[in-house]
Amino acid sequence: MKKLIQSSFLLFLVSAFHSVDAQTIVKAVPVFENGQAQIVPEFKDADKWIRTDLWVETSFDTDGDGKKDRMYVDVTRPYQTETEGLKLPVIYESSPYYSGVAPDVDGGYWDVNHELGVAGKDRVHAEVVRTGTRPIISNSQTATWVPRGFIVVHSCSPGTGLSQGSPSVGGENESLAPKAVIDWLNGRANGYTSADGNEKVKAYWTTGKVGMTGTSYNGTIPLAAATTGVKGLEVIIPVAPNTSYYHYYRSNGLVRSPGGYLGEDIDVLYDFIHSGDELKRAYSNAKIRDTEMKNGMDRITGDYNDFWAGRDYLNQMGKMKAAMLMSHGFNDWNVMPEHSYRIYKKAKEMGLETAIYYHQNGHGGQPPLEMMNKWFTHYLFGIDNGIQKEENKAFIVRENADLNNPTPYKDFPNPEAKPVTFYLTKGAPKVGGLMTTKSSIQGKETLVDNYSFNGESLARAENTDHRLLYVSPKLLNDVHLSGVPKITVKLASSKPAANLSVWLVSLPWNEGRGTKITDNIITRGWADPQNHASVRKGEPLIPGKYYEVSFDLMPDDQIIKKGQQIGLLIFSSDKEFTLHPEPGTELTIDLDGTMLTLPIVGGSEAFTNAVKEN
Repeated sequence: MKKLIQSSFLLFLVSAFHSVDAQTIVKAVPVFENGQAQIVPEFKDADKWIRTDLWVETSFDTDGDGKKDRMYVDVTRPYQTETEGLKLPVIYESSPYYSGVAPDVDGGYWDVNHELGVAGKDRVHAEVVRTGTRPIISNSQTATWVPRGFIVVHSCSPGTGLSQGSPSVGGENESLAPKAVIDWLNGRANGYTSADGNEKVKAYWTTGKVGMTGTSYNGTIPLAAATTGVKGLEVIIPVAPNTSYYHYYRSNGLVRSPGGYLGEDIDVLYDFIHSGDELKRAYSNAKIRDTEMKNGMDRITGDYNDFWAGRDYLNQMGKMKAAMLMSHGFNDWNVMPEHSYRIYKKAKEMGLETAIYYHQNGHGGQPPLEMMNKWFTHYLFGIDNGIQKEENKAFIVRENADLNNPTPYKDFPNPEAKPVTFYLTKGAPKVGGLMTTKSSIQGKETLVDNYSFNGESLARAENTDHRLLYVSPKLLNDVHLSGVPKITVKLASSKPAANLSVWLVSLPWNEGRGTKITDNIITRGWADPQNHASVRKGEPLIPGKYYEVSFDLMPDDQIIKKGQQIGLLIFSSDKEFTLHPEPGTELTIDLDGTMLTLPIVGGSEAFTNAVKEN
């Protein structure tokens, strides 16, 4: 009996031991529902996250010290990647902004108050005081993605923070730097515990699959990395990315500032982000800012040249393999919506898996979390959630809708949109007509440039010599625009150079409480008439001679409400965006040689029905 009791007790202990052991060896793993990575309780405790920093060696030397530049990197990962051998994919964001930016100083921007075709006075160079503490570069993305079973990585771009090298603002090293980090995550590049040491760090805790995201400059870098074709970068979600520094600082040959930053240019942005090693700044300033940029940026003519071509990611997409979900606001007048559309269009032509999310607001605005989660989950974990089979490729937040509730469309532009051409009827200095039928000879009308009047005041004026305004009949039904409006202006200038600005507006102008950006401005565009033949080579205008200037306005998808009129506003200097020459230049528009083409859903029939009395 005693032996039986002892045997039973031993069996109980063994059973209990195995029960406890079974509990202790249960490992935390990512969980997926509805095609999305879910928050896993074991991954949530930020106090248990492993946070480390390191330096990844690149393939270039851009600070002139004879050694390959190293990029400063931080890693945030669940502790299970250390204790349980768990390997997870990476969400990666890189930035030039993590360690501080230059302060605003008087004279830090270019003076825009001067004649066209001449240099502005020299500007002041502001210095960045580096900020931030190790080992945390940034907390962006961590709270969202680490609990869902991703590792989050950040890096400072070249010449910023504790990263070595020089900022180049779109130069080759800003593509190769994130490539090096992705190579390190896949065991193809070396990471070190210090900026100059030899102790190596291995990324043994990752599957090597990487997704990148970020907004503005941080959204540009994922595209830059993708253009290298680096293996392991599976998907990018750029938000309001600057895809071409020419398109950011110029328009069709015209020197133009980004909205809200009058007088900014690429060298100003260089100073703004140059937070790297103070001892190496003089070398970088001399080589990049004061030589390469000074000789290439050309604020005199605004022409497109090899300098700008090298900073246009559309020209570098040949190696790109990553899937892409693009995001942008149609009323982003800083990084304008053409930046995203041109890359999205090219990606489709290349057969890449891509989609686009647009909203009606300004700068920034990432896709809904659910959408981003599905993209990252599919391409980084391999979960078949239908993303790649989705028939709808465009997701557009309609006017007054929630940002998390976009309307799906087959594509952007809307496949049902067709070009509708509008012609002008005279009316200056008051208001002329914008009609779909060409009238008899309308002759010519003249405006007098004066930058003192901004676009809004010109659109609202009943009578002024400083703009020409042509409006459609009142809409009796909504009109849906989707695509890229195009304009041809036949003009003569009284001087060899002139600004040309075009706004498409919705009238009457709404100035009531709760006015939204979509209430008044539909889209805009700018051009230099000197570049009427080529964006690469402008030529002085012969005063009095007529030239045809054709260019695109910014892409848009907007519903113009019934009761409104569509207005075409033509003027010269745009107070918010262009240089400010001495007032007085006259632009004479040949109305019979000028036309506007709008992409209207339903085409001519839809517009005719929208303005036809029942």
